[in-house]
Formats: sequence, C-alpha cells, structure tokens
Amino acid sequence: MFTGIVEEMGAVSAIEKSLAGTRLTFLASTVMNDLKIGDSVSVNGTCLTVVSRGEREFSVEVSPETLAVTTLGQLTAGAPVNLERAMRLNERLGGHMVAGHVDGIGTILARQPDSNAIILECEAPKEILRYCVPKGSITMDGISLTINQVADRSFAVAIIPHTAKVTTLGLKQVGDHVNLESDLIGKYVERLLQERGVLPAKPAPAIDLDYLKKRGLI
Repeated sequence: MFTGIVEEMGAVSAIEKSLAGTRLTFLASTVMNDLKIGDSVSVNGTCLTVVSRGEREFSVEVSPETLAVTTLGQLTAGAPVNLERAMRLNERLGGHMVAGHVDGIGTILARQPDSNAIILECEAPKEILRYCVPKGSITMDGISLTINQVADRSFAVAIIPHTAKVTTLGLKQVGDHVNLESDLIGKYVERLLQERGVLPAKPAPAIDLDYLKKRGLI
C-alpha cells in the first residue's frame, strides 16, 4: 500500500528483455535507504517487487500483462520515473490509499497555466471516469491528486509548483501517457451496492481486437 506522495524521481538505467520477461533497473537515492529484496516499490504508480539491489540502483521484473496495461512498456533508458516505497502504518497518510494496481492509461489533452499552478486535463477510460468526482482523489503516475473537474471523457487536476518540480508531471506535455488508479473507496462502495442490488453489476469487458491489443495478446 502506498500514499501517492512521491519520495523522489529516479531514472531508468537499464532495460533487459528476454523470453522469460523484462527486467528494469532504476537509479535512485532516497528510496535506497533500508530497501531490501522482496520489498514493494511504486514506479510511476505501479507496484513492483525488488529482485536485486546495489548501492545506488535496484531492479524489478515486469510481467507482459503489466507492460501491456501500464506505461512501463514505453520507458526508455534515462527516462525519469516517480518512486515511492510502501507506506508504514505508523506514518502520516499524506495523500490517499494507493494500491499500486493501475486501472488504465490516460492521455494528457491540455496543459494550461493557472497562476502558479498547471492545470492538466487528462482523457481517461470510462471505467476510470465512473469513479471520478470533483474534489475526489485519483492517482496519476503514482501521485495522489485532487480532481478539479470531470467531463464526459476527461478530468482535470491542478499541479502545484512543488509537485511539478519533484515529479514527472512537471515534464508531461499534451499527448503524453500516464498511469491512472481510481480511488479504492469508490470501488468498494460500488461493489457493496452491487451485492445489495442497489446498483447493476458491472458489465464484463468486451473481448474484442482493442482489448487483445491493449494486453499485448495480438
């Protein structure tokens, strides 16, 4: 479990692909403190397990499914990434409860200055937008953010100068992709209401060409 408060920006130092899968290695400093093999780390909002570590870098193994449904498959050597270690139960929850299980990929539609902030409008799949409410929480590339507005196919968030400086959101431009995770509480509430018959059950995903392509099956 994470909080969506990014500890540092690291960088991709190596990408190794083989028939067995993909191994990513990241340069880091802050998160290396007390990091152990087997620990969970959020990389751009994706919960990954540390499989090896050195003095200033650590490696993770990524499954084909994760590469298909997140932006990790788009990473290149040298690319910056948002890093956060798993939360401790005796610490303040500065953001909101983040599982590190990416629900889908969003696309930046607009980037506009607003006084000292940056307003990012992000297109999102309908299965993510259903949980978006004004003043609610959403995770973008591992960053806990407050939703300002919700439209038919997008939502908007305000990026304060500090967040723009210490995370990759300050670098995002129109057309860039981001990992999105909906608020956990909304998912649980919906599930409970469905079980009680207050809401209709969520429809099963359509197994079509688009579904197969997104998961790297064709």
